[in-house]
Amino acid sequence: MNLARHSISSTEPLVLYDVRFDAGCQIFTTSTPEGFAVYRALPLDLLKKREVSGGVLSSVVPMHCSSLLFLVGGGRDPRYPPNKVIFWNEALGKEVAELEFREKVRGLACRRGWLAVALRRRVVAFEIGESVKRYGEWDTYDNARGVIAIATGAYSTLLAAPARQPGHVQLIHLPPCPPPVPIGPPPPVPARPPPPLTAKSSHSVIVAHNTAITTLAVTPSGKLLATTSVRGTLVRVWDTTTGKQIRELRRGSDQAEIYGVAFRPDEAEICVWSDKGTIHVFSLVAGTGPSNRQSKLSSLTSFIPIPKYFESEWSYAQFRIPTQSAHISLTQQVAARDANPDLAEEEKCTVGWIEAPTPHSTSSPAPSPVTDYQLIALTYTGGWYRLALPNKKPSSVASGSAAQTNVPSSGSARSGRARSPSGSSVTGTGRMDKGKGVSRDSDRKEGRDCTLLEFRRFGSWDGWG
Repeated sequence: MNLARHSISSTEPLVLYDVRFDAGCQIFTTSTPEGFAVYRALPLDLLKKREVSGGVLSSVVPMHCSSLLFLVGGGRDPRYPPNKVIFWNEALGKEVAELEFREKVRGLACRRGWLAVALRRRVVAFEIGESVKRYGEWDTYDNARGVIAIATGAYSTLLAAPARQPGHVQLIHLPPCPPPVPIGPPPPVPARPPPPLTAKSSHSVIVAHNTAITTLAVTPSGKLLATTSVRGTLVRVWDTTTGKQIRELRRGSDQAEIYGVAFRPDEAEICVWSDKGTIHVFSLVAGTGPSNRQSKLSSLTSFIPIPKYFESEWSYAQFRIPTQSAHISLTQQVAARDANPDLAEEEKCTVGWIEAPTPHSTSSPAPSPVTDYQLIALTYTGGWYRLALPNKKPSSVASGSAAQTNVPSSGSARSGRARSPSGSSVTGTGRMDKGKGVSRDSDRKEGRDCTLLEFRRFGSWDGWG
């Protein structure tokens, strides 16, 4: 039998400079070398695309419940100076305002009618109405990452930013966030405004970590705050009213770069994702639903002193982002990244919570399907994953183990085989584990893995970019 020789070449990889959800995770925005686009999160759909010539955008931030987008130039060829924030009205299709600073813009956070800008050593807040008014300015520690978070719920007031000392977080209270204008009949129980803040609670500082803060996240109400540090092993959850730590959650035992943390809207769970390519889900409410895993030695803390490591809470659910280029040799991957340094790691992603019909309720004859909270994971290589959480209660972690478990790749039996538009299976086998020298298959525990309900691609695969 004579077989002809065929050459196999990989397609040109997708370059995404920025991917982020809006406050309610109903839409998300992307920034590409060609411009920016706005997608519906569920079902995945391209809503708007805008070609931008003359440079690159490093950030495209949507304002909650409006057609306003905040644009920041960046990269090797910025479209706008990196020290400016451009106000873009998508309904009008043009720039309507801009903010200019004396230094590079590091990060943005917004809610209805407000914008907070993180600079290297300060945070500035602006009130946005018919005109843009500067509200206040606060000094911070060296904040090269632009870490900042703002509560977006009705009548919420919290703005969280690094304080003047490394590892410290300052809680700033802005005027209450106005509730959204209802579409249709008003809700039966309108949201009640919180009691007025006292002078003592209008600004406070939490000593969160011993090293610099890398991630901040707050609930929509602003009642809870999550922090991570450069170590990347722990996620600490704080009560913003009392300033006390209420939970300490362990992502892993080895150092990692935390990409982000997100609270479930009802404040019952929290998820965290990092450069390890794994999404971890923790429960924040004891006694209801699944519980976090703990070492069997944790029950001995009342009798003998044991290291704090064994008292840690581990995630009850995980999902590992599959590697799309596992079939490509390492040399080819390195060569492609050297040729285009803007390419992101395949594990880099952002995650948001959505409320969607459960898989079983969509086929039932009930008039209204049952909804449940699910996760949407967006990778910087154009992957869109919709995940369902497990319902089983996980067992305890083996004594002294690092609680490292494997999550199903897109080719596992529980998830089904997610296929790309070309029909080829997308699997996670062959992915290099960063710093994890244990066998994943032998450590897999039933009931800890998120289920992959749907996988799709966005970006150049839908004709954009």
